[in-house]
Amino acid sequence: MKKTIVAGVLLSLALGSAVYYKESGKADPGQRSKRGMPSVVVTDVVREPMRREVEALGTVKARESVVLSVKVTETVEAVHFEDGQIVEADTLLVTLRDGEQQAKLRAAKANLQEQNREYNRIKGLVKAKTIASSELDKRATSIDVARATLAQYQAELDARYLRSPFKGVLGFREVSPGALVTPGTEVTTLDDIDVVKLDFPVSERFLSRLKKGREVEATAAAFPGRVFTGAVASIDSRIDPVTRAVVVRANIDNHDLALRPGMLMTLTLITEQRDTLVVPEEAIIPLQQRHYLFVVNADNKIEQREVEVGLRVRGKVEILSGVDSGEQVVTRGIMKVRPGQEVKTRTSERFSVQGAS
Repeated sequence: MKKTIVAGVLLSLALGSAVYYKESGKADPGQRSKRGMPSVVVTDVVREPMRREVEALGTVKARESVVLSVKVTETVEAVHFEDGQIVEADTLLVTLRDGEQQAKLRAAKANLQEQNREYNRIKGLVKAKTIASSELDKRATSIDVARATLAQYQAELDARYLRSPFKGVLGFREVSPGALVTPGTEVTTLDDIDVVKLDFPVSERFLSRLKKGREVEATAAAFPGRVFTGAVASIDSRIDPVTRAVVVRANIDNHDLALRPGMLMTLTLITEQRDTLVVPEEAIIPLQQRHYLFVVNADNKIEQREVEVGLRVRGKVEILSGVDSGEQVVTRGIMKVRPGQEVKTRTSERFSVQGAS
């Protein structure tokens, strides 16, 4: 008897559950379809700067650079600079012994004065018609010779003084007082590095993109995290037939003198830059020669749009036409949907981690 009662109760519960689920399905068919709606990850079409770049390695050179040496053979009398000193143009650096030249210059000045006095005396006699006018011409010639001699001795004296030809940073001092120096003896180096030149090779296939004024961003291992900026100043007139590359020269601001000639720099040459519409590269659907995007409209339905693409840079693609800024495009779940289908959207992937018990 008890078994019969228990079996009847179980049968009643089963029938009741079947009727409940059947009625629930009829009462809310949308809920069942909603549970089967695909979920996709979307992102907005945004407008942002995008640029085309060429990467290269370059070598730093001084804007002006010279090895300083003397013009004559003589003994060093005094050195007026220190290693690494910053000097202005025409700064006196080295004095050679100049006693003989000083004496010759004084004698030349005295001779010129004497020739001028003699000229004036002869001039008075010519006016008085005491002597012929040809004597005056001879004295004028003597004055010209005296002036030339004075200029010669002045030049010899100036050669005893070594001066900086331009503003810059001096290198190591290579001479000492009392040393005998000759023409070609290196005294020191001088580099103008307020602005440095950065020379770097670029493949000939980028030649059409190279123009003066193109922006350059460079980094050096000695200054991690710091970016030095400049612009293309000139492009070599020849292409190396071996490397098939052309040398480009950029000017880099170096007001704090951080960069030194000979340094190696990693640089980026920006050949094109503009504000444009951008989407992630993963959102692009290539089909033969065409490109498409799945756009989610206001009704959360998929629209397939043909788009025109432009630049491609590190996971991003420029969109020239086909979508507007602010529209949402599918980046994940593209294979699960089709045009006209309603979808659920989210802005990021959902990950779950289940711990082992």
